[in-house]
Amino acid sequence: MINLLLLLQSPQVSTAAERYLLIYMIGVLIVVTTLVILFFIVFQKRKNQLLLDQIMQQQAFEAELSNAQTEIQEQTLKNIGWELHDNVGQLLAAASMQLNILKTKLNTEAQDNFSEASDFVKQSLKEVRMLSRSLNNEVVLNIGFEQSITNELNRLKKMRFASAELHVKGEVIPFTNKKHEIIIFRILQEFFSNTVKYSDAKNLAVILNYEQDKLVIKATDDGKGFNSETVEKGSGLLNMKSRAELINTNFSLQSNPGEGVKLQLEYPLNQPV
Repeated sequence: MINLLLLLQSPQVSTAAERYLLIYMIGVLIVVTTLVILFFIVFQKRKNQLLLDQIMQQQAFEAELSNAQTEIQEQTLKNIGWELHDNVGQLLAAASMQLNILKTKLNTEAQDNFSEASDFVKQSLKEVRMLSRSLNNEVVLNIGFEQSITNELNRLKKMRFASAELHVKGEVIPFTNKKHEIIIFRILQEFFSNTVKYSDAKNLAVILNYEQDKLVIKATDDGKGFNSETVEKGSGLLNMKSRAELINTNFSLQSNPGEGVKLQLEYPLNQPV
């Protein structure tokens, strides 16, 4: 194009026809160049939009998949809770009744030994019923988030911990989305389960800090901890993280050998239902 402009200004181009022809060629070249640039811009925008649509579709698919997995897990836990309550609970209740009947037929010394066995059965029955309630999301929603955590900590405290306490700070703000309430409770249950299985901890603590726009949850144990850089990411850790991502919750799990484990969740309270 520069060469054509120089040619147009050249004294060698003398006739009007030649000048008009050069002007026409320059105009055509400008139009073609403009069209090529516009085509490239439109093509690039369309390409970027397609990529963005693909990413959004993939994210939507993963969210739906996570939702489906969560619902399946919740239904499975509910079924297990029913089985524990209806079947195992009934068997333990029947065993307790039989022990009480047999106890009346024994002498005083034997009754003392039977009393201990009967107490074990009664305690087992109580534990099974508490566990069955914690596995049923409808029961969790009915008794409330804080009370459900308290019940779970009390159950764990009887099992092995010197202390297992819940502390609530700020004014309690109810969850607008009850599914999110269940998901956070399951994350805490997973943390408790890992603590029982791996940590050798003696003390367990949970802090619920209700701030103006978010709920900050901190769960800690004083166990042996682990190296967070080298530990194998098992299904438990992956489940906690994926569930947190599903409800737009910041997830942090920190640990060092000999320093216990610290879990922190930051849940935005203004999320839509």
